[in-house]
Amino acid sequence: MAIVPIRNVAERIRPPRALYVEFPLGLPLGRPGDADFQHRVLDAALALLEEPAGPVLADFPEAIRSEDTQPLQCSVPPRYDPELHPAVDEAQGLRAAYDRAVARNGRTTVGSHATPDEIPDVIGKFARIAEGEPWEKVGLDGAAGRVGQEIRTYYEELAGELADAPAGPWAIERWFYEQTEAGKVLLAARRRMREAGAPRLAWFPLSPASRG
Repeated sequence: MAIVPIRNVAERIRPPRALYVEFPLGLPLGRPGDADFQHRVLDAALALLEEPAGPVLADFPEAIRSEDTQPLQCSVPPRYDPELHPAVDEAQGLRAAYDRAVARNGRTTVGSHATPDEIPDVIGKFARIAEGEPWEKVGLDGAAGRVGQEIRTYYEELAGELADAPAGPWAIERWFYEQTEAGKVLLAARRRMREAGAPRLAWFPLSPASRG
């Protein structure tokens, strides 16, 4: 039995028993801290074991959508160096919050394609793309999509050190793309790269498809 957040994947794989849940990725049981809701999900999934034959794909009747969540209240530092691009200055100013998050959690997932020290520099490269420089000339090569994901992970990990309250589903995503300079740069660079005919894997991972 499986709980799946992407319906067409379950349709292709055809597991013996699958419950499709319209929840954010990473929240297979739904709302964090809501035990009643989570038990309803588990009950619905386990009930599929009573089906006499499979494959079975059932829909959980309740969904969690981005408009159901409150925006994350998460302050960003003031400008420190007006000579820098705002997104680069922002990323440098947030380094202390990132370091606190790493110290508290004892781990980080940033570093596969850009280290924390390199994050401001690669944000600067995306800013150059957003301003019209050809994407293939800024030095990101074919790893642009993966590097962009490192930037988002950097912000996601530090957000907990700045937020006024625990984040709900999609709250950190909304904060990143709607309130931070780095998020705005990635969206603009994504549009530029797509319009320039860059390989899909270079620009598509820079934001969720719903953000254009």
